[in-house]
Amino acid sequence: MKTKKEDIDQLIKETLTKEEAKFYDSLEEQSVFAMIAGLYKGKNVWFTVVMHIVNIIAFGLAIYCLIQTMEVENTNDLMLWIAGFFVCFITMSMMKIYAWMQMHKNATHREIKRLELQVSSLASKISE
Repeated sequence: MKTKKEDIDQLIKETLTKEEAKFYDSLEEQSVFAMIAGLYKGKNVWFTVVMHIVNIIAFGLAIYCLIQTMEVENTNDLMLWIAGFFVCFITMSMMKIYAWMQMHKNATHREIKRLELQVSSLASKISE
């Protein structure tokens, strides 16, 4: 399977100009670290930074709530501290899910660009 994909990629690169082939190579699949770095590019970088700051604050509050559960003697207070811990945990989880969804969106956007490049290459070849 891998050789077929490499053969198809080679055929596509042969039909493209040098600039288009270079652009096509830049759209290859990224590593996880490159995807995370991709979160800090674009118009919404400020939102990503704020999201990570809030995530750190929620983590600190979750640790504080967990420590307070060990020191409290009243059952009602214990339930409140545990509820606070779970709220912080859910907040952190939702922010992580949002970040992963953004990474997935960026990967999908990259694949659409690859398809657009392939379609334009095919269209120019047909018109010749």
